[in-house]
Amino acid sequence: MKTKRLTKFRLLILAAFVIFITYQAYMHQVKGGGPDGAPSIHALCPYGGLESLYTLFASGELIDKIYLGTMALFIITVITAIVFRRGFCGWICPLGGLQEFFARLGRKLMRRQLTMPRAIDKYLRYLKYAVLILTAVYSWRTASIWVGPYDPWAAYGHLGEGLPAVWKEFPVGLSILLITFIGSFFYDRFFCKYLCPMGGLLGIISKISPFKIKRDESACISCNLCTKVCPVNIDVAKVQAVTSAECINCQECTSVCPEKGALTNIFSVKNKTAIKPMVVGISILVVYFGGIAIAKAAGLYPLLPEAITEETVITDVDTLKGYMSLSDISTVMNIPLEEVYSRMQIPAEVPGDIPVKEISKWIPDFDFHEAREALSH
Repeated sequence: MKTKRLTKFRLLILAAFVIFITYQAYMHQVKGGGPDGAPSIHALCPYGGLESLYTLFASGELIDKIYLGTMALFIITVITAIVFRRGFCGWICPLGGLQEFFARLGRKLMRRQLTMPRAIDKYLRYLKYAVLILTAVYSWRTASIWVGPYDPWAAYGHLGEGLPAVWKEFPVGLSILLITFIGSFFYDRFFCKYLCPMGGLLGIISKISPFKIKRDESACISCNLCTKVCPVNIDVAKVQAVTSAECINCQECTSVCPEKGALTNIFSVKNKTAIKPMVVGISILVVYFGGIAIAKAAGLYPLLPEAITEETVITDVDTLKGYMSLSDISTVMNIPLEEVYSRMQIPAEVPGDIPVKEISKWIPDFDFHEAREALSH
């Protein structure tokens, strides 16, 4: 009974995050990402904080689509990993939640879940660390979200535009997203285990966490239930303590254990007091949301750009955004509005107060990239 209660609670939390992020992603497509819009999927992803970390230290600036609130999310997620290992992955991550839902559908239809052959699995697990290094280094070198076109999460965030539009902008990202869902149907947490760079980073950080799940061999009855329910395939029944970087701290193993004292949550070697699985889950949420509350109270949680004023200055045309109007562009670049129309080759009947991304309603073949470049000449 306690197993079902914890699992239902955890899946409910994951579902809530999936719904929230999906709604925010849709609203970003509807309202845009301006001061009065909705945060992008990049701004809401803590990995964006790592991607922008080098640029922030080198120049004091954040890369495009990343805001101070994104950095706060990154720091909060890292703190959560230090305290509760990869609890973010097991209780909060929307992509992790989507994978679990596909895995449960797969188990229901196939009556079982497949396991990757160990000889292949042990090498595939290193892929996420390669992705971590590749995406972080290239983001730092290019001062941009370099991984964007290849990011399955970015593709998911743009599904509100329709599959043809997503395929045109994120062909690789959409392909990886489909592979992730299909893979998770057969192999639980497919992306988490093999491709997720954030999971790789949190796994490394989790190594310094004082939290661990200990197994008492004298109390263990070797029923192997803990191993069977582990979504990341840790052989819990054969270790003295679960310290693997793969552990997402979902608490499925501790809640299914039928023998009291066989599996216990502790914070240090000296601390022998068992912490209940539900308490661990709630504590993860308290640390995460508590961090967000503190960041908000301190004014460190903006996820949208500041409103455009007469003092706003932009000299690099590449930083002009689709949510800006022609009037906004005239203001920030200190160019007369008539000249903006002329350089961008926009007919006078196009209103100056609509977002630039909506100009295609008047000019079907309008290319914002080319129009931006025209402003620099």
